[in-house]
Amino acid sequence: MSRIGRKPIQIPPGVDVALSGRRLTVKGKLGELSHDLPDAILCEIAGGVIRFSRENDTPPVRALHGLMRALTQNMVTGVSDGFQKRMEIRGTGYRINVQGNKLTMDIGFSHPVVFDFPEEVTVKLEGATTREQTPTTVISISGINKERVGHWADQVRRVKPPEPYKGKGIRYEKERVIRKAGKTG
Repeated sequence: MSRIGRKPIQIPPGVDVALSGRRLTVKGKLGELSHDLPDAILCEIAGGVIRFSRENDTPPVRALHGLMRALTQNMVTGVSDGFQKRMEIRGTGYRINVQGNKLTMDIGFSHPVVFDFPEEVTVKLEGATTREQTPTTVISISGINKERVGHWADQVRRVKPPEPYKGKGIRYEKERVIRKAGKTG
């Protein structure tokens, strides 16, 4: 039995979970998410708890057991609390502008980089600080869908990943960048 798949999911107050056919729908104060369950995965909702089981022990079905439980847990957490990725943009002269769901970055290229985020993802500029003698701007990407929030945070980071000599670039808030020594005389 899957260690992850057999763990029950507690339904917090204010969250409604419904199963109609093979479609699992989760509604909460922040929104609504749903996904389809595979045929071999069984779902039981009773007493404020969601439990998953499987019909057989073939390797593909065993793999889906834990996956469906993890996706459902992410849906429950997303509609009740939401997900957030905070990113730091470090570099002298780097400018960030957020208007609605449009992020414009001037980060050392000959042109500004513009991202249009979907409606379910929110982008906020959280101010600038000075760390390690490099100006730092913090942006926050948040939403109810963990996959979408992580995807868009990764797309922003890929524009200019942190470089190892001065540490300039875009990084996650707690990310540790290993610094290299520069040239010696």
